[in-house]
Amino acid sequence: MSEHYFVKRPKSKPGLGVVRTYFRGRLFEFLTASGVFSRTRIALGTHLLVESMILPEKGWVLDLGCGYGPVGIAAATFNSNLQVVMTDVNERAVWLARENAKRNGVENVEVRQGFLYEPVEDMRFEVVLSNPPITAGMKTVLPLIAQAPQHLAEGGTLQMVVRSKVSGKRLTKLMNETFGNVDVLARKSGYRVLISKAIK
Repeated sequence: MSEHYFVKRPKSKPGLGVVRTYFRGRLFEFLTASGVFSRTRIALGTHLLVESMILPEKGWVLDLGCGYGPVGIAAATFNSNLQVVMTDVNERAVWLARENAKRNGVENVEVRQGFLYEPVEDMRFEVVLSNPPITAGMKTVLPLIAQAPQHLAEGGTLQMVVRSKVSGKRLTKLMNETFGNVDVLARKSGYRVLISKAIK
């Protein structure tokens, strides 16, 4: 049985690989490895989030649970006026995300290691983006939503992709209870991108 990617220090040998994909008509290339999420291809949910995410004209963006970095690196590429912080608990993912920022020529990113919001506990963001680690369990995903408002600027948004049939209704309900609002940005292939706005 392979180990779960939501760990601090993967025990498997790295087993490096490369995946290439187009986001919004631009070609991206990512170094991947065993012990990280979706090492052989860009996950469908990740792709839908990147294609549909709404980015501010300027400000701070958080890619929470960044893996090897496709969401945050794409956001930084689409708008060089943004400052993007990418976090992950997995030290191998953090290393890969840093390498992939260089590989894709983006400088307006910073990658930090730690659990959920711990690496950015004193920061506020215009946008928090996440393809959450559903398979790590609700004990991980629920605080991702519940703690989001305290890390968002007024009018900031949490944008999160979920599988419609795997906790989709539960997470939609929680986002609505937490923020007082939730909408669906996009739907495709059994996934949906949810968005909630922080109204202080």
